[in-house]
Amino acid sequence: MDPVKTLFRILALIGKELVEVLRRPGAVVSLVLGPFLILAVFGFGYSGFKKDLAAVVVVQPNSGLPTDPAEYHDIQTRGIQVVDATPDRAAAEDRLRRNEIDLVIIAPENPQQTLQQGQKAELTVEMNLVDPVQANYAAFLSETIAAQVNREIYRRGATEGKGYALSVGGTDVSNIPPDVIASPTEAKVVNLATVQPSVVAFFGLAALALVLQHMCVTLLALSIVRERTSGAMDLFRVAPIRTSELVLGKVIAFGILGGAIAAISVWLLVALLGTPLLGPPGLIALTIGLLLAASLGLGLVISVVSDSERQAVQLSLLTLLASMFFSGFVLRIDEFDPIVQAGAYLLPVTHGIALLQDLFLRGTVERLWQVGALVVIAGVLLMTSWILLRRELRPA
Repeated sequence: MDPVKTLFRILALIGKELVEVLRRPGAVVSLVLGPFLILAVFGFGYSGFKKDLAAVVVVQPNSGLPTDPAEYHDIQTRGIQVVDATPDRAAAEDRLRRNEIDLVIIAPENPQQTLQQGQKAELTVEMNLVDPVQANYAAFLSETIAAQVNREIYRRGATEGKGYALSVGGTDVSNIPPDVIASPTEAKVVNLATVQPSVVAFFGLAALALVLQHMCVTLLALSIVRERTSGAMDLFRVAPIRTSELVLGKVIAFGILGGAIAAISVWLLVALLGTPLLGPPGLIALTIGLLLAASLGLGLVISVVSDSERQAVQLSLLTLLASMFFSGFVLRIDEFDPIVQAGAYLLPVTHGIALLQDLFLRGTVERLWQVGALVVIAGVLLMTSWILLRRELRPA
């Protein structure tokens, strides 16, 4: 073996690949600027702080506590914002079930009498969350609320000079257990959600939506690009086939493939991973179908703007990267700036994740507008790809 000839062959191959990349400026731009722009948007758009949970305080009629929400602003608990105070527990819980608020804080009934009996006053915190991470965060904040209430009791007692926390209305302190004196109030957390899924079950649905989008985008983008490079698109120009027929054929073919993979994945999630399935199967199938249609439309657009398989793969991976950052797969969308949130809702997977989690874990669709958003995204992307392909297939 001649090492000089081997070296020249290797250098020739290196030069060929570099020239192949450099002669396609679109690929260079997507390769260099794409990841940088996504990371820049993430860095500038992510606040790093969780949104304060909106809470309503339910004041029992005989508790003697104030009903003015402003009175509770003195209890500064990070992560919680008291938006209302009411004696109507049923109305507050109804707002919680409609997801208008995040927490219902039920003040203890006649707390002074409870403390005089040597028992801790129970502060009930209700939530309606299927996200296990968010539920754990709310439970942590509930303990923080109880600790803050205890500090407020001591603060007001010291300010008013009544020794409220120590004397408890004149009762002999020796009759009260030390742990009650140290912590007069304790939190009881209640989750009103129908099911409380595991982390695997909850994020498994998000992974399903993400995989379906990436599969559809990649397969369809590569299919069109390969037909262009193989010369099949030149045959389509002279063949008696319409652009609409080409688009429908591609969408239906890959839609059937995606639907089969989605059905198998759903069965595995439910049967093996124990993911609850509370929603109607027909509505779940419709949601998956809309997600597939929107994802295939995105794949068609990528295929039209790509001039090679390499660029199609790059754009598909950039779409996957953006989806992982901004779709709610890892980080909640409300933790981003509003302009980034608006961009996140342009991704099909953003709506697919939210709708599938609602249908599987709540049995209903909490935000019907997201169904309409998927329809609009699918329609716009498929129409755009049809227009671009029609222009490409027009005979010279």
